[in-house]
Amino acid sequence: MSLLDKAKALSNRVVEKTVEFSSDEMIADTIIKAVDKQEKVNAILKSRGSNYRISSLNLEMGIPPSVSFGIRRVSEAGVNKETVKTPLERS
Repeated sequence: MSLLDKAKALSNRVVEKTVEFSSDEMIADTIIKAVDKQEKVNAILKSRGSNYRISSLNLEMGIPPSVSFGIRRVSEAGVNKETVKTPLERS
Protein backbone atom coordinates (compact mmCIF):
# COMPACT_ATOMS: atom_id res chain seq x y z
CA MET A 1 0.00 0.00 0.00
CA SER A 2 1.48 3.32 -1.03
CA LEU A 3 1.69 6.39 1.17
CA LEU A 4 -1.07 8.04 -0.86
CA ASP A 5 -3.37 5.04 -0.35
CA LYS A 6 -2.69 5.11 3.40
CA ALA A 7 -3.49 8.84 3.53
CA LYS A 8 -6.73 8.28 1.63
CA ALA A 9 -7.75 5.44 3.95
CA LEU A 10 -6.98 7.60 6.99
CA SER A 11 -9.01 10.52 5.62
CA ASN A 12 -11.94 8.18 4.98
CA ARG A 13 -11.79 7.00 8.61
CA VAL A 14 -11.76 10.62 9.80
CA VAL A 15 -14.86 11.38 7.72
CA GLU A 16 -16.62 8.32 9.15
CA LYS A 17 -15.77 9.35 12.73
CA THR A 18 -16.91 12.91 12.08
CA VAL A 19 -20.30 11.66 10.92
CA GLU A 20 -20.50 9.34 13.94
CA PHE A 21 -19.68 12.17 16.38
CA SER A 22 -22.27 14.47 14.84
CA SER A 23 -25.15 12.03 15.30
CA ASP A 24 -28.03 13.28 17.43
CA GLU A 25 -27.73 10.28 19.77
CA MET A 26 -24.01 10.90 20.36
CA ILE A 27 -24.59 14.59 21.10
CA ALA A 28 -27.46 13.80 23.49
CA ASP A 29 -25.36 11.16 25.31
CA THR A 30 -22.46 13.60 25.64
CA ILE A 31 -24.71 16.31 27.08
CA ILE A 32 -26.26 13.90 29.58
CA LYS A 33 -22.85 12.67 30.75
CA ALA A 34 -21.42 16.20 31.03
CA VAL A 35 -24.40 17.53 33.01
CA ASP A 36 -24.29 14.48 35.30
CA LYS A 37 -20.60 15.15 35.93
CA GLN A 38 -21.36 18.83 36.64
CA GLU A 39 -24.01 17.93 39.23
CA LYS A 40 -21.79 15.37 40.99
CA VAL A 41 -18.79 17.72 41.16
CA ASN A 42 -20.96 20.60 42.40
CA ALA A 43 -22.34 18.37 45.17
CA ILE A 44 -18.78 17.46 46.23
CA LEU A 45 -17.70 21.12 46.16
CA LYS A 46 -20.71 22.12 48.26
CA SER A 47 -20.12 19.32 50.80
CA ARG A 48 -16.52 20.47 51.21
CA GLY A 49 -17.56 24.04 51.84
CA SER A 50 -16.17 25.43 48.60
CA ASN A 51 -17.49 28.75 47.30
CA TYR A 52 -17.01 27.61 43.70
CA ARG A 53 -19.31 25.69 41.37
CA ILE A 54 -19.26 24.54 37.78
CA SER A 55 -21.58 27.04 36.12
CA SER A 56 -21.26 26.32 32.41
CA LEU A 57 -20.40 23.58 29.96
CA ASN A 58 -18.86 23.90 26.52
CA LEU A 59 -19.06 20.86 24.27
CA GLU A 60 -16.87 20.61 21.20
CA MET A 61 -17.78 17.81 18.85
CA GLY A 62 -14.48 17.30 17.10
CA ILE A 63 -11.86 14.59 16.94
CA PRO A 64 -11.49 13.99 19.77
CA PRO A 65 -14.61 15.52 21.29
CA SER A 66 -13.98 17.71 24.32
CA VAL A 67 -15.89 19.12 27.26
CA SER A 68 -14.86 22.31 29.07
CA PHE A 69 -16.31 23.44 32.38
CA GLY A 70 -16.71 27.08 33.43
CA ILE A 71 -16.32 27.83 37.13
CA ARG A 72 -17.92 30.66 39.11
CA ARG A 73 -17.79 31.80 42.70
CA VAL A 74 -21.04 31.58 44.63
CA SER A 75 -21.99 34.27 47.12
CA GLU A 76 -20.74 34.05 50.69
CA ALA A 77 -22.72 31.94 53.18
CA GLY A 78 -25.20 30.87 50.50
CA VAL A 79 -26.85 34.31 50.38
CA ASN A 80 -27.66 35.55 46.92
CA LYS A 81 -26.75 39.23 46.98
CA GLU A 82 -29.31 40.04 44.26
CA THR A 83 -32.23 38.94 46.46
CA VAL A 84 -31.11 40.65 49.68
CA LYS A 85 -32.70 44.06 50.12
CA THR A 86 -30.85 46.90 51.79
CA PRO A 87 -32.53 48.76 54.72
CA LEU A 88 -33.43 51.62 52.36
CA GLU A 89 -35.24 49.30 49.94
CA ARG A 90 -37.31 47.71 52.74
CA SER A 91 -39.04 50.95 53.74
